[in-house]
Amino acid sequence: MSTPSPRSQVKVVIIEDHTLFAESLELALNLEGYAVRRIADADTNGSAQAMLTSVVRMRPRIVLLDLDLGRLGDGVRLITPLVKAGVNVVVVTASTERARWGECLVHGARKVLSKTQPLNDILATVRRINQGFPVIDREEREALVGHWHEHREERAALKQRLTQLTPREEAVLGELMLGRTVRDIATASVVSEATVRTQVKSILAKLEVSSQLAAVGLANSAGWRPASR
Repeated sequence: MSTPSPRSQVKVVIIEDHTLFAESLELALNLEGYAVRRIADADTNGSAQAMLTSVVRMRPRIVLLDLDLGRLGDGVRLITPLVKAGVNVVVVTASTERARWGECLVHGARKVLSKTQPLNDILATVRRINQGFPVIDREEREALVGHWHEHREERAALKQRLTQLTPREEAVLGELMLGRTVRDIATASVVSEATVRTQVKSILAKLEVSSQLAAVGLANSAGWRPASR
């Protein structure tokens, strides 16, 4: 166990786009005596890279990171560069997806906490990191990382089904994902509705689903987009 630093010397950066939650967290950490800085959207110029550069220059010991950062995108992609810069990353998120939590740990986050947990849980995690204590046990970590691996395998299987589509079927599925009807697609493509229905039927068979809605849901789950987009 390392000797804990005086709290006034422990820099904690909050990356969070929900102002009320961020301000509450900042206030609580200030009362605990930490040197806290909250990164506001105005500090970033809408650029995740600019924000990352700014945070690294501050040389914080701990970053409390949200995952859903509005126009700055997915916070997961910030974890690895922050960890490589020597930062302890604690994810604080509204997401309940255990696979996503596992992904954060794979990228190097020390722990993932839910925003629904008591504020004292976040403060206790910051204290333990400063004191050099572990903040997640092996069983919890392995379970969350296992969820991530399962999710990756499921997503790969879905993508494999999608590779069976012909270019035309890809285009039709892409239109369905935009909310277009069979009639809309037929009109835009200058073909009969019967032709489009045949193409849709083939898409459903290849994707092993029974409805257009399920096909769209599968494509979204796989993160798929037609080649032309």
